[in-house]
Amino acid sequence: MVAQLFNFGIVFLAFYLLAAKPLRKLMKERGEVISKGVNDAKINAEILEKTQKSSEEILNKVRVQAKKLSEDSKKELETVKIAMLEEAKNQAKQIVDTGKKNLESEKLKMVQEVKNELASLAMLAAEKIMMDKNKQNK
Repeated sequence: MVAQLFNFGIVFLAFYLLAAKPLRKLMKERGEVISKGVNDAKINAEILEKTQKSSEEILNKVRVQAKKLSEDSKKELETVKIAMLEEAKNQAKQIVDTGKKNLESEKLKMVQEVKNELASLAMLAAEKIMMDKNKQNK
């Protein structure tokens, strides 16, 4: 029995030195790696959450700016539209005024031409009448 106890002590010592101690060291290293991974995962989760909040804030700001730009563009477009309509009205008025002046000028020319024509016809008629009277008198 003493020999078995002695053998058990030697086997236990050999097991402790050769297997248990390295196994304990390996388990400790593995535990440290796992706890480091868990801590890194927590840190990454916090960073991800902050990044998501930040991106949401940025998106909200961008949406507000886009809406403001859209409204400003609509206002500017309306202003340009009104200005173009006014300019078109002014041009149309100028065209009508110019047309009226041209018509008046043409009217005056035509009246003058008709007067000249009438005067010419009256002269011709007078000459013809005088010729007819001269022929009758002869």
